[in-house]
Amino acid sequence: MLSYWEKKHFVDHDLIVIGGGIVGLSTSIQYKIRFPQAKVLVLERGIFPSGASSKNAGFACFGSLTEILDDLNHMSESEVVELVTKRYKGLLSIRCFFGDENLGYLHSYGLELLTDKETYALKFLDKINQLLAPVFSEEIFEQVEDIRPFGFSDKVKAVIRNKFEGELDSGKFLNSLWEKCQDLNIKILTGSVVLNIDMEGKKVFVQNPTGKNEICFQADKIAVCTNAFTNLLLPGLDIQPGRGLVLVTKPISKTVPLFGTFHYDKGYVYFRKVEDRILLGGGRNIDFEGERSLSMEVNPKIREYLIHILKEIILPDTKVELDLEWAGIMAFGKNKKPIVEMVGKNVGIAVRLGGMGVAIGWQTAEELVNMLAEV
Repeated sequence: MLSYWEKKHFVDHDLIVIGGGIVGLSTSIQYKIRFPQAKVLVLERGIFPSGASSKNAGFACFGSLTEILDDLNHMSESEVVELVTKRYKGLLSIRCFFGDENLGYLHSYGLELLTDKETYALKFLDKINQLLAPVFSEEIFEQVEDIRPFGFSDKVKAVIRNKFEGELDSGKFLNSLWEKCQDLNIKILTGSVVLNIDMEGKKVFVQNPTGKNEICFQADKIAVCTNAFTNLLLPGLDIQPGRGLVLVTKPISKTVPLFGTFHYDKGYVYFRKVEDRILLGGGRNIDFEGERSLSMEVNPKIREYLIHILKEIILPDTKVELDLEWAGIMAFGKNKKPIVEMVGKNVGIAVRLGGMGVAIGWQTAEELVNMLAEV
């Protein structure tokens, strides 16, 4: 049951965006900039974004050497170049729009650890640099001459440096999105669980936590930006959830000589130093099936794997204890291209970011806004 004031002011909009993560907020911002008089509402099911937008590791990356080599086993060279280009330009676009200081961005470079099973990648280093030469002003990847200062175990045989990657503060990024929404008078309602979408009637039904009746919002256009949760509203899409575990240690007393964002095992494992701690995450390739879940739970098998890497490879001579651990939910499919399309006359989707929301979320939102603008 709605009051007169609620019905008059809160339920009718020009655009409703479902999903308050990076893509959803980016969509609302870019739409509002394009149409300043539009009344825009964002509906988010959680208090904070439900997927991975505030739970990611803060890597401003576009692909390690072994990840790109693995992609070439499943994609054409032109598709790989297109993918890397989109990710790199996406990072440049958010840095340009928000500014490095507001993002907490540091151009600290990306680095990849190679053990015996990955050293094969060294012979492809020149080939990948040549393949991506049209995108960058200089060679991307280079082998680090002396890896001893990192303090890794002797299992690490080589380290590859990427001069075009960096890191950011995921909380600052989200704050920047929220602040821009506020500046543009975009309304955000958290704790809004969307139950159903009426595409013909252009209605969005939201669970009412204080009553039996659903709350019905209406809009001229609807944008669905729910990533891994999309099949709950629009069944049948090629979207598989992919849970990602992240661990953070307690403060480490000794100086840890790690500067940059580090990858291992085709990009499935990643770590970085945050203040005087180590943040370590990933490992879903150890249990793909177990991580195809929308449940925010810790997979003990992957937790054990990451702790092993932390103690046996990254910091072999350092006593470390864990302080924080959490899971985020990403979305994957048969390929790494996001799904951006109109699924109804006035309903568009921008989902399946493949774990690269930081890099391609802003551009993916731009594509969706372009489609919505043509309706």
